Amino acid sequence: MQTLSLRAKLMSFSLDADGTVDVMYLEDGVLICTDGRIDALMSAADYAADGGDLDACDDLRPCFICPGFVDTHLHMPQLGIIASYSPQLLDWLDRFAFPAEQAFADAAFAAEQAQHFLDRVIASGTTCAQVFTTVHEHACEHLFAAAQSADMAMVAGKVMMDRHAPAPLTQEPQACARACEGLINKWHDKGRLRYALTPRFAITSSEEQLALCGELLQSHPSVLLQTHLSENHEEIGEVARLFPQADDYLDVYERFGLNVSSATFAHGIHLSASERQRIVAAGAKVAFCPSSNLFLGSGLFDLAAMPMDNLSIASDVGGGTGLSMLHTCAEGYKVGQARGHQMHPTEAFYAITAGNAKSLGLADEIGQLRPGYSADLVVLNPSKPQGLAERYATCEELTDALFALMMLSDDRSIERCYIAGKLAYSASAQ
Repeated sequence: MQTLSLRAKLMSFSLDADGTVDVMYLEDGVLICTDGRIDALMSAADYAADGGDLDACDDLRPCFICPGFVDTHLHMPQLGIIASYSPQLLDWLDRFAFPAEQAFADAAFAAEQAQHFLDRVIASGTTCAQVFTTVHEHACEHLFAAAQSADMAMVAGKVMMDRHAPAPLTQEPQACARACEGLINKWHDKGRLRYALTPRFAITSSEEQLALCGELLQSHPSVLLQTHLSENHEEIGEVARLFPQADDYLDVYERFGLNVSSATFAHGIHLSASERQRIVAAGAKVAFCPSSNLFLGSGLFDLAAMPMDNLSIASDVGGGTGLSMLHTCAEGYKVGQARGHQMHPTEAFYAITAGNAKSLGLADEIGQLRPGYSADLVVLNPSKPQGLAERYATCEELTDALFALMMLSDDRSIERCYIAGKLAYSASAQ
């Protein structure tokens, strides 16, 4: 039996029935984990009163421990093209994203990059992610194998494209569907792994491919789906040209049974009121990707128009400019401000922990500090970087501290990361 005893500031976030965020906070708490799961949490005073040995705890004060972050939309092959200068989305795809993805045809390179990607994600405080790999089966396999080795919760899928992309990145629809089914049978629901059907977006998938994707979703109802939706005006215009019979962009997916509760539609910046209503009615999710949206000039997402139950927050690396979910929230706060909506820091922390876990169907497993939940944890150091340390010293209440962490943290603020109770990253070991 492996036991982990940590002493620090403990915080966890949940959503009340009325839609307000409830904060569990212990200024000086002890977290006990046994065999990869949270066993108990209590104040240090109660722990000592119950006969616990505080000296035997790993004392991480003044750090905060919260559930590991969950990222609902990012691209494994795009780490190396972060901050690539380009006017907007479609040009950026052609000049940078597609060439980067073609390199993954080399299986050895794909294996090396999958491990590197996972290491970088964990070092950023993210302990669960929903990931686009590439069109290559082996790239998806290598990511799943690396996540399985780390006992990490991972949702991923092989990208599905059969047109309007470089020939090496396209695949005949029937062959692609067979490959996806093989990956589902091999990896889906194996340990902490889940498969997501991954048509890139409507532009790169024919009607035949989208129909086959819908059939796979029907025959494997527990798999997830991830794709892109209404990110860029030029993209939306091209979708309308390619699918003239569709009423709008979302209708393209609906015609093939893809607007479902297990779906994550990345971006959704330019949705009509009707599209929003239909997403909400289906129980689908929109992944808000503020860093990417600002970087590519795609637009300002309307946070106030999407219910929290249908919203997640995501880095969208490499259109996004960093893996840090706290940095992503800081960018989201700015987008909200520009549209007259303030994102409260407790809402942001809820979103990137319990909220994002719920959006992936994992709300009963991760995202909160609760007995029985997996011990996926991030340790945040408020003394790094210096700008955060100086601001934190003036914070008089938890809300101020959370806002400072959200706005001023970077990778240096991640002191440790635990996955299933095992130390997966330590800043002191770097």
